[in-house]
Amino acid sequence: MKYLKNSAALELNKEKCTGCALCIEVCPHGVFSILDKKAEIADIDSCMECGACMKNCEFNAIQVRSGTGCASAIIYGILNNTEPSCDCSGGSSCC
Repeated sequence: MKYLKNSAALELNKEKCTGCALCIEVCPHGVFSILDKKAEIADIDSCMECGACMKNCEFNAIQVRSGTGCASAIIYGILNNTEPSCDCSGGSSCC
């Protein structure tokens, strides 16, 4: 599933990355890959900003503002029994 194009609040500091690949293991959408023994963001548009990568990175190489964007819209939809919407144009609570 793709979310909003180029809108994920995800940052990777390659200088802090050790290439342990834990981010790849915990990411439910395959956002990361390894290149030259370091993680890289391979598919940022698949990031749902769940925060699993950041919470599991022992080296603080990953930052993500979880609770924003499409992940928040999906959770909000589930909690309120409404259809989740990642379209922020209508003033929804997704952003």
